[in-house]
Amino acid sequence: MSRAQVIRPAGAGHETLYVLLAALLIAAVAATVVGLRGERVDEQTIASHQIDARRDLNAAEQGVYTDLHVATEEILALRQENGQAPAMQALADDALPPFVDDTSSASRGRHQWQWLASGAYLGSSQDADVAGSFLLILPQADTAPAQVWLRRDRSTRAPDDLGQAALIAAGWQEIVSHYDAGVTREHRH
Repeated sequence: MSRAQVIRPAGAGHETLYVLLAALLIAAVAATVVGLRGERVDEQTIASHQIDARRDLNAAEQGVYTDLHVATEEILALRQENGQAPAMQALADDALPPFVDDTSSASRGRHQWQWLASGAYLGSSQDADVAGSFLLILPQADTAPAQVWLRRDRSTRAPDDLGQAALIAAGWQEIVSHYDAGVTREHRH
């Protein structure tokens, strides 16, 4: 005698419920961990006369600003070696950007650079629609940082006074760099 035993298939409802609950638990734990331990991006505030190098400069201005930072190290080394800041022609002869007239300078506003007796280099933009004029103020001590200022109007007049208040009154803005966790460029529309 053979006996037939009927085995009914197990319902998928209970298994699906357990998998769904496990997935929700994992998602809840992950969200809690990210919320508690994730990095906060605190917006750094800058003064009203300053502009942020990452967010407030266009591509041409960022290029000139970066070149100025690299050139500053060379200029300070030459000043320490020779006892005075290098002349404009010496910087151009050394092909030191942004002081050399090349294709890069042509696409960045074709600045005309001059040494100011007050201790700064002035780069007057020949195309203010592409980039503003730059002012590189060398520090008194070689260990202090240089200051870079920008003026976006069409005026190419050299400032008489390199003091902060005088530059602000004349329409110059100091360029500052803040590096934080979110160093990607923001596109403002």
